[in-house]
Amino acid sequence: MADASLDVNHTLAEASKLVPRGVICLTSSLAFHGLTDQISPRVWMAIGPKDWRPTFKYPPVRFARFSGSRLLRGIEIHVIDGVSVPIFGVAKTVADLFRYRLTVGVNVALEGLREALRQKKVSPSEIAREAANAKAWKIMEPYMSALMSHG
Repeated sequence: MADASLDVNHTLAEASKLVPRGVICLTSSLAFHGLTDQISPRVWMAIGPKDWRPTFKYPPVRFARFSGSRLLRGIEIHVIDGVSVPIFGVAKTVADLFRYRLTVGVNVALEGLREALRQKKVSPSEIAREAANAKAWKIMEPYMSALMSHG
């Protein structure tokens, strides 16, 4: 219906229904959590390393492969338009942005880290723990130290 009210995140619900084993991740998760004003032209979804990659035209989706343990860690379930949508939490999202920094861009990763700390959505220790699990702490540590030292 043309006059139906849709949640801003409606495409996340649509993508989740089409990829039931997928998890909303990276910039899509960052936007969902209100940590960026950038709107990605595609929904980012994490899938397993050997999961079938579905093809469909709408909504546009970009897939990132996550190992089994990384795919199952840090998932939150949010209801969007009546659909239960798995979305990575803030700390996991920030860590994954640094892990995928060459794909999403270092500036996006820095924005996510800065905003997560500024808005106090997670603690620095939660981010550090997720970064260690994502094997991204070595990359993140200097940025985290700089942001923490400047309040």
